[in-house]
Amino acid sequence: MLYKPLTREQLISVIDGNGCANRIPVMMHFWTNAGSFVGREAKYQALLDKYPMDFQPIWINIPQISEAPDDDPEYRWVNYDIPKDDVIAYDAKCAINDWSQLDGILANFPNPNYKGVFPNIPEEDGRYRLGCWWYCFFERHWSLRGMTNALTDYYTDPDSVHRLFRALTDFYMAIMERAKEEANIDGIFTSDDLGTQTGPFFSPEIFNTFLKPYYKELIDKAHSLDMHFWLHCCGNVEKFIPEWIDIGLDVLHPIQKYTMDERIIADKYGSDITIWAGFDVQQIIPWGTPEDVRKEVRFMIDTYFKKSGRLMFTAGNGVTGDCPYESLEALLDEVFTYGELKVNENK
Repeated sequence: MLYKPLTREQLISVIDGNGCANRIPVMMHFWTNAGSFVGREAKYQALLDKYPMDFQPIWINIPQISEAPDDDPEYRWVNYDIPKDDVIAYDAKCAINDWSQLDGILANFPNPNYKGVFPNIPEEDGRYRLGCWWYCFFERHWSLRGMTNALTDYYTDPDSVHRLFRALTDFYMAIMERAKEEANIDGIFTSDDLGTQTGPFFSPEIFNTFLKPYYKELIDKAHSLDMHFWLHCCGNVEKFIPEWIDIGLDVLHPIQKYTMDERIIADKYGSDITIWAGFDVQQIIPWGTPEDVRKEVRFMIDTYFKKSGRLMFTAGNGVTGDCPYESLEALLDEVFTYGELKVNENK
């Protein structure tokens, strides 16, 4: 390995804005799976193995919609079976067809004390430990109700949305307590894609009414457990960033390329929240040259860098099989070499 992983203490300092590590923290492996490169897996894995990932991801076994594990038939979000239908679009599938089903769902909500919540807890190795699950509030809402229903529920049945989010919040907070006690977690990572390419899915008023209070509870809970709270949120969500800062969100990923102006985000908010900057995977990675990749890496580091820290680096989303080997090689080399140079120049 060409570099040593950063320590837990170094990453905490960066996230808290208490100073840089000896280089920019990098977590490319989290969004890059060698298995995506069919027929070339070994070559890509060998490249990834040259570089460290500056945290330990610890996956949390969050319930599925209606499929339950054999040892707990109630560890699922809805308490009835959903027929599989591969013809329906993913975001149109509807597990809760009518809110009248909610009483039964909440009465049989999954138990956060299920023994299989942490299927694999790795030994501590000195790195920051990040507990991870996908789909928090909005993403869980539309995965249960379908996207069209979810976007109208805020107007047509707000009380049911609040009841669902209340139950989710209580479940997540119990999981977070277990994560700290059983796995010595340093931070929690989850996801809620709230933005399109041009703007958010809904107004700040909807965000502040239905999402902000519950995010605040999770963030407050994390902080009470001496943990950070990380959020992945694709799309243009600039309108929500001040609200997240207001309730203490620690880390935001990815500041998606071509949806927001990175320089404006960095200037306005970069001192108040840690940016887990995500390299563009829609255009630059598949179609740019290796030099285009290096140029973008330098631009991102120059844009977000703060002497106080507040910058980490990764991909903006999953790196897909159309990423040329030479581009991934250039990205990894540049972010480690230039990230180290940038820190040393600003000591």
